[in-house]
Amino acid sequence: MSLMLDEIFEQPAVLEKTLAAENEKYKKLGSFLRQKDIDLVVIVARGSSDNAALFGRYLIEVTCGIPVSLAAPSVYTLYDAKLNLSRALVVGVSQSGEGVDINLVLESAKKAGATTLGITNEAASSMASIVDETLLIHAGRERSVAATKTYTGQMLHFYMLASALGGKDQDVEQIPNFAHLSLELKAKVAELVDRYVFMENCVVVGRGMNYGNSYELALKLMETCYVVAERFSSADFFHGPLAIVERRFPVVMFAPTGVTQKSGIELLHRLHELGADCLSITNDIEISKLSPNSLTLSPEIDEFLSPIPFIVPAQLFAALLSEAKGINPDAPRSLEKVTKTI
Repeated sequence: MSLMLDEIFEQPAVLEKTLAAENEKYKKLGSFLRQKDIDLVVIVARGSSDNAALFGRYLIEVTCGIPVSLAAPSVYTLYDAKLNLSRALVVGVSQSGEGVDINLVLESAKKAGATTLGITNEAASSMASIVDETLLIHAGRERSVAATKTYTGQMLHFYMLASALGGKDQDVEQIPNFAHLSLELKAKVAELVDRYVFMENCVVVGRGMNYGNSYELALKLMETCYVVAERFSSADFFHGPLAIVERRFPVVMFAPTGVTQKSGIELLHRLHELGADCLSITNDIEISKLSPNSLTLSPEIDEFLSPIPFIVPAQLFAALLSEAKGINPDAPRSLEKVTKTI
């Protein structure tokens, strides 16, 4: 079994450990942040961390009512722009804490008067020495190049951060168990992989709380399976990209119950008319029945809690597909675990 698969299966324990270890820190952080009168959150990240940040944007804006910007590091590192961040919270997200451009943005933000936080898996990282507070993912060393347990750990931190900022508390204690139940889909995923072993191109679709997951699965398919994977919101997909779909073209959908269900069903009907090969990751019975292929999770999973349990079978799909293609998912060509850019 690959290291990637091992680390996928470690996720429920990592999530439980992170919740237990960081809970008290967030209680103190919440009191501190509410005194700061934060009116803007800026998140800076790259790669899988940026996909977790995209989820964080949706969660914080919806539950806290605070605008969130996903920083373009080049604005700071290449153009040396000076932004007014005196009432901003700037959050760096990096599994290693050694992303040069991420840390340069954090340093610039501190000089501009921002409050800074770092979400990382490394307590002794460069990021930890820069930020006002370090929020740790208690994942242990992640040995596979493809991020899995640090990605879900980062998403978990955004739930806790949203709560600290005054947002509605989500029942996050359920997430480790939901992730554990998702792992039980491995046999079903293995059956589906044979269908897609020759896949060279696909589209991944998600919306709302699962939009970041569409980016993350597309990234996993590109880096571990060498599949050219585009990713779209299910709403954006109707605005032009739908033209690339023809008979048997693979489309993977994240389609939970909740407010995005309607647009998911509309897209499925249209894809059926076009003869697309659809694979839905869902906990909605109607969507499951409409999909030629589906990975169906518990209907008890609320839309707001769905991103972590929904990405788990997607990670399994990428890891098993990579092996079926004869590729080592732990060591993708041309890639290293820590990428340093400016």
